[in-house]
Amino acid sequence: MTIRIYKPTTNGRRNASVNLHTEVTKQKPEKSLLRPMKRKGGRNNQGKVTVRGRGGGHKRRYRLIDFKRIKDDMPAKVIGIEYDPNRTCHIALLEYEDGTKRYILAPRGVTDGEVLQSSANSIEPKNGNCMPIKHIPTGLTVHSIEFEPGKGGALCRTAGSGARLTNKEGRWATLVLPSGEIRQVSMECRATIGQLDNPDHQNIKLGKAGRNRWLGRKPKVRGVAKDHACHPLGGGEGRSKSGREPASASGTKSKGGGTRKRGKWTNARILRRRKSKRYGQLKLKK
Repeated sequence: MTIRIYKPTTNGRRNASVNLHTEVTKQKPEKSLLRPMKRKGGRNNQGKVTVRGRGGGHKRRYRLIDFKRIKDDMPAKVIGIEYDPNRTCHIALLEYEDGTKRYILAPRGVTDGEVLQSSANSIEPKNGNCMPIKHIPTGLTVHSIEFEPGKGGALCRTAGSGARLTNKEGRWATLVLPSGEIRQVSMECRATIGQLDNPDHQNIKLGKAGRNRWLGRKPKVRGVAKDHACHPLGGGEGRSKSGREPASASGTKSKGGGTRKRGKWTNARILRRRKSKRYGQLKLKK
């Protein structure tokens, strides 16, 4: 991957960098796998803003991604690697022997012409192949991991991410996630071997506010600058931090507060929680 750093010819160019997407080999998307995507501006079905700072941005079309990989025991040829505006990693277009075309998240190192496969049984553990975790050798890096068998990949889907399979015992396999969390998933869950493409995405600097607006991100007003009726931290005579813990407009604690649902069945499968930069290791609520 190549990142171009601009010369500081203007204030907007200073400290800015752009991804050249050198891994991308196919420019136009597959029309049969495109769907219209309507913007909601951070609003729910009642028209109320539930996520602040969303709106505008460039028009996009959604690429249908095959997260389940259940077209088993049929070789698929990689036609091309494409850029996807809806996610940070690249996507790969596969064509199966029967002519079916499907998108998958592109593993790092996979190029045009390679043959990938998915199966419910043991197959060659090479980058891009998908199978149940019980057939994957320990020590390998995997991505697009299922939480529940048959529901499709949900873990490790961002650019450059991958979990390390460290142990298999009984019904459960132990994974070390990129955040540092150690959790167990069922041995019947499927995962794709390898690390995801575009690992230097995190090193890109936008450089100017306009590039944020192209992505559909609007400026956010600080809570302490608002009226008390609009935000828990607002109001008061003059500038004031109000003495209370930082919170969102709805009152949810924004630094270290528990947001995980109580009594979730997956709590028992988390062996070690990820570490928080502010409060150290997070603790699970019982």
